[in-house]
Amino acid sequence: MTGHTALVTRRSAAPARAAVLFLHGGAEIGRGVSRPWQLAAVRMRPFVRSVATATADGGVFLGEVRYRLRGWNGENADPLRDALAALDELARLAGDIPVVLVGHSMGGRAALRAASAPQVSGVLALAPWCPDGEPVEQLRGKVVVVLHGDRDRITDPRASAALVERARTAGARAEMTWVPGGDHAMLRRSGRWHRAAASVVAGLLSSSPGAA
Repeated sequence: MTGHTALVTRRSAAPARAAVLFLHGGAEIGRGVSRPWQLAAVRMRPFVRSVATATADGGVFLGEVRYRLRGWNGENADPLRDALAALDELARLAGDIPVVLVGHSMGGRAALRAASAPQVSGVLALAPWCPDGEPVEQLRGKVVVVLHGDRDRITDPRASAALVERARTAGARAEMTWVPGGDHAMLRRSGRWHRAAASVVAGLLSSSPGAA
């Protein structure tokens, strides 16, 4: 897509001391155009609002990654490309500041991969898609928190737990928290999801170098 902008600003900050970028879910294969009114994108809006409230003291830029396409699409890893492009755009806009990534499902997979970018200090993965063999070396030195519902039938919470263990072995500060009764869409126990995400992001920001 010519002229595609990967970064969508949800709350600007001047100067920004840190940033949070949100990555919504998608599909394993999907070559249709990603639209902001699609359900996967809409699901992230309450999380943006919760984090905005938790970081209302100022200085934290909030943005979303705008995907070109709806799917991961195999080796193309399209959402990862979009996430890295958004991080580049953010760096040009706000400079060298620590970034926390918040991703759901496919967006969680993209966020974990995009932690390879040096400005990413932490990742919150919500019910992430963690296929077998997913790399973890890029998480060395990062802080990773995974929230996963125990009633998820779309992505496997046991795969999330296994990835957390492998990330620890690779040198990440990684942990997983179960959401009792939580489903993949994060609609069951939604208030708990939103509160937990806001609390985790605030903690990740406070532990980021230069973000306190």
